[in-house]
Order: sequence, then C-alpha cells, then structure tokens
Amino acid sequence: MSMPEHDLTPAIQLNTRGLRCPEPVMMLHQAIRKSKSGDIVEVFATDPSTSWDIPKFCTHLGHELLLQEEHLDANELKEYHYLIQKG
Repeated sequence: MSMPEHDLTPAIQLNTRGLRCPEPVMMLHQAIRKSKSGDIVEVFATDPSTSWDIPKFCTHLGHELLLQEEHLDANELKEYHYLIQKG
C-alpha cells in the first residue's frame, strides 16, 4: 500500500534571491502568517544562511519543512530551494 502524496503546489512563492539575512526569513514569516494551515510556501534564496535559518524557523514555530535542496543556477552560483507547509 502506497502512502498518499502531498499536493506540493505552493500557495505562495517567495523569490528572496539576492537578499541577505534576516530578510528571507522575515519574508517567510510574513507569508506564513498570511497563509492558512496546510498551505505550502515555496522559497528561492541565494543566502547560504537560509540553509540553517529556515529549518530552525520551521522547528521553532511548528511548520513542516517538506523540501530543502541546493543546486547551481545558470551562472554557476549556489541557489537554495525550500517547501514549507504551515502547521
């Protein structure tokens, strides 16, 4: 028996590329406050501090980090991608 898959369609997408700490997490916090329980917020970032700030944010406030990944963009710069489900 397979587990049901989450609908990973984000209710809100945040492009925080080029922004530095604390702006990406502040924008995520605002988006989470505007969303309803179960909504998914997608975040794109270039600030490496998001790789520990966003997981801590989720743990501290009771949200689920569904996806955390890193990859190189077209300019060979590291980019971070997250899916967060509001608790």
